[in-house]
Amino acid sequence: MSDIEKVKQLRKSTGAGFKDCNAALKESSGDIDKAAEILRIKGIAKASKKMSRSATEGVVVVSGDEKKMSLLEVNCETDFVAKNDDFINFVKELSELNNQHSSNISELTKSMMKNNKTVDENLVALIAKIGEKITIGRSRTLQNKDSRNFTYQHSTIKDNVSKLVVIVSLSTNEKTEKVDLFGKQLSMHIAASNPIALNAEGIDKELIDKEVDLIAEELKNSGKPEEIAKKISLGKINKFKEENSLMTQNWVMDPKMKVKDVLNSLKPSNLKINEFVRIKIAE
Repeated sequence: MSDIEKVKQLRKSTGAGFKDCNAALKESSGDIDKAAEILRIKGIAKASKKMSRSATEGVVVVSGDEKKMSLLEVNCETDFVAKNDDFINFVKELSELNNQHSSNISELTKSMMKNNKTVDENLVALIAKIGEKITIGRSRTLQNKDSRNFTYQHSTIKDNVSKLVVIVSLSTNEKTEKVDLFGKQLSMHIAASNPIALNAEGIDKELIDKEVDLIAEELKNSGKPEEIAKKISLGKINKFKEENSLMTQNWVMDPKMKVKDVLNSLKPSNLKINEFVRIKIAE
């Protein structure tokens, strides 16, 4: 086999550039297997150097079906790389594996990809090839009994790869136009309104405590009597809970109605919102 043919074969099997493959073959005295190992070690070194950098761009990928659906965030440093074909192909295959592993990242990183290498190995190789820090970010799988998943993508790059993705799970087996429309509109509503939780009870206590502190700081120098300040504070907290709970948010399609009102109006479908997830890059 000629030197050029060896370089071509090494490039095909490792994804490394021509110069790196040529240098590795010279270092290994033409042994392709040794050259591949040299490239792998160098790739790990390159990847390690890049991991101290900031990766705030990237994509969110959705996979699965209406019974089981998953979101996966993969971060990189620039929007240019987020649209790179090698990056897109990697995250799409990674997303399918993530759905299979129900968003268990520990299992995901050890799983095998189509090229018979682990996710971790492919991630290192991709970082070395592209030259940017790439990390696996947030992930979530929605799978509820007697339920259907609905999704919405915003700023789509390609197919199931976007900048913002929502999945909402509705407790129903009905496949009617009314249910389908509500599921689609609800996922769009969540994308636009960014609720923290389904109900006020679901909002993390730390978030509420932080809001209480901010309001107290705001009212501290207002000069208002203590009793009035307490009433204002209570009103502001209740408003915070209402505006950040999905069920009490104003319905985007008709702000005169709350989400819970729209849901109730759809009976006898007896719909119930189980849970939702919204992931947006750089948020």
